[in-house]
Amino acid sequence: MQTLSERDVLVNWHPYTQMHTAAPPIGITHGKGSLLFSEDGRTFIDAVSSWWVTIHGHAHPHIAQKVSEQLRTLEHVIFAGFTHAPAVELSERLLKLLPDNQARVFFSDNGSTAVEVAIKMCLQYWFDRDLPRTKIIAFKDSYHGDTFGAMSVSERSAFTRPFHQYLFDVEFIDVPVPGQEENTVEQLKAALAKGDIAAFIFEPLVLGTAGMVMYAPEVLDQLIALCQQHQVFTIADEVMTGFGRTGKRFACDYLRQEPDLMCFSKGLTGGTMAMGVTTCTQALYNSFLSEDKAKTFFHGHSYTANPIACSAAVASLDLVEQDAFLADLERISASHQAFAETLKDQPGIKEVRQTGTILAIEFATGTTSYFNNLRDQLYNLAIYEGVLLRPLGNIVYVLPPYCITQEELAKVYAVLEKMCQLVLNSFSA
Repeated sequence: MQTLSERDVLVNWHPYTQMHTAAPPIGITHGKGSLLFSEDGRTFIDAVSSWWVTIHGHAHPHIAQKVSEQLRTLEHVIFAGFTHAPAVELSERLLKLLPDNQARVFFSDNGSTAVEVAIKMCLQYWFDRDLPRTKIIAFKDSYHGDTFGAMSVSERSAFTRPFHQYLFDVEFIDVPVPGQEENTVEQLKAALAKGDIAAFIFEPLVLGTAGMVMYAPEVLDQLIALCQQHQVFTIADEVMTGFGRTGKRFACDYLRQEPDLMCFSKGLTGGTMAMGVTTCTQALYNSFLSEDKAKTFFHGHSYTANPIACSAAVASLDLVEQDAFLADLERISASHQAFAETLKDQPGIKEVRQTGTILAIEFATGTTSYFNNLRDQLYNLAIYEGVLLRPLGNIVYVLPPYCITQEELAKVYAVLEKMCQLVLNSFSA
C-alpha cells in the first residue's frame, strides 16, 4: 500500500516549493495540542503553529465540538440578503476586543483577501468623492499577501518578480527599527506632503515574513497620528500579530492611536477553518451609504461568513477571552525572554529579537531568503530532532501554539542551540 507521501507526489502541488528538487512531504495522520504525528511513527513539536494559525493547538476539543454542532444546524447560506447567528455573534464579540473606534466587520476568506478588502475600501472612498488620492504607503520588506493588491503593497521580491508590471505603484518607507525611527518619520512626512495618499498599511510592531523585524509602538503611534493629520486612512494588518502573538490580544493594544481599518485571519479560527475579516470605523462604513447604488462596495466571496468558519472563530474567542489565555502568553513570553538572554554575545549570532510569543534568531551569515542554503540545513536539522521550524534564510523563529508545555519549549530551545552550533561550526570550517 502506498503511503500518503507517495500518493501526494503524484497529484499535489505545494506552496512555496520547488517541486522538482523538494523532498517528499511528510505525511501527517493526526495532531494533538502542540504535537503532530506522522504516518511513519514520528512526533513533531509544531513550533510555528503550522504557518502561525493553530494558536490553541491541534484538534482542540472545544472548537471541534462547536464546529460539529454547527455542521448539524447550518453549513452555509449566502451572506447577501441573509445572515445567521454565528456571524452576528462573532462580529459582536470581536468588536468588543478591538480598539473602540472599530465598528463594522466585513467577511472574506483569508489574510490576503482581508487586505484586498481594506485597500479597496480606502481607494473607493476617495474615488466616490472624485478626489485624486490613489497611492498607498507601506513599509519596505513588508508582506501582506499573494493576491495582486496585497502583492502591490508588499516588498518587491523574487516571489513577485513575474508580476511586477501588473502591480500598482506604492510609496515604500523604511521600517522604523531602533535607531531609524526619525528617518522613517521624515520619509512619511515627505510622502504625505504629495497629497495623493489614500492609506498607509502596516504590520504593527512585527514584520513577519521579513524575518520577524520588530519596532516600537511609540513610533507607530507617531506615524498613525501624522496620517490622521492628513486625513489618510491607516490599515493595521494583524493577520499574523493578532490573537496573542505580541503578548497582548492584539498588537494594536500597545498603541495610544487607533487605526481606521484592521485585517485578521490566521489565528481568527484557531487554525480550524479558512476565514478573513476586515474591520473599520463607523465613519468609513457610513461613507458608503448612499441612494446612488454605484457607491455600493462591490466585493464578496462565495463563502463569505461561512457559518462553520464563524462557529470555529466564536469557539476560538471563547478561549481567547479567558484569563488562562493571557497567562499562557505571559508564560511563553517570559520563557522566550529568558532563553534569548542566554544567546546574547554568542559568536555567529547577529541579533536575537523577541516580542511576546515571537522569538527570532538572526545568524551572522547569509541572507534572509528562501534560496539560502543555510535555511535548508537548519530546517532539516530541526525535522531530524522532531521539531517543526521554518527558517527564513538566515533567520529562525518560534511562534508556538499557546498550549505548548514548558518541557516542549525546552526541547525547542535545545534544537535552537544545536542550530547555533551548526552555524558556529560553519564559521570554523
